[in-house]
Amino acid sequence: MSGLPPLARLSVFLAAMSLISFGGVPPVLPDIRDYVVIANGWLTDRDFADVFALAQTVPGPNMIMMMGLIGWKLAGVPGALAGSTAIAVPACTTYYLGYRLWNRFHGFTWQSVARASLVPLTCGLIVAGGTVMAQTADKSWPAVAISVAAALLLLTTRLNPLWMLAAAGALGASGLV
Repeated sequence: MSGLPPLARLSVFLAAMSLISFGGVPPVLPDIRDYVVIANGWLTDRDFADVFALAQTVPGPNMIMMMGLIGWKLAGVPGALAGSTAIAVPACTTYYLGYRLWNRFHGFTWQSVARASLVPLTCGLIVAGGTVMAQTADKSWPAVAISVAAALLLLTTRLNPLWMLAAAGALGASGLV
């Protein structure tokens, strides 16, 4: 792939990640980060974390948005379209074909076994992706305190996470964090 232009390399890579991800894009976020930050230097760790945070705040398919933002950072509007398409089309096509096949064998015992097996696999992959995102985050004591407070509020109240995001943003804008 080294002979391809950067946008083509990103598209091929994201298409491959799309095909191997279970439970959406979060399980392959560590691989995507390694590719765009470490292997190619297209984004910094901070850029990657910022793109992730921005994509989480918008409604809709946030990981498609994130890959679009990565593509945009690399090549503007064509990059945004390529990144979004590369992550969405292979997975959607595979899902459609898999769903048709799955329905053909409806009621077979192996389906319940497969379904039950994918739950812990997907959870583990999502935790691994979250761990990588946490490693790229700001580790200053105020940032950690805000993260812990937000996690506790999420676990103990029914408060909308956007309020916590707004409060953290206000603290950051004020220069306290």
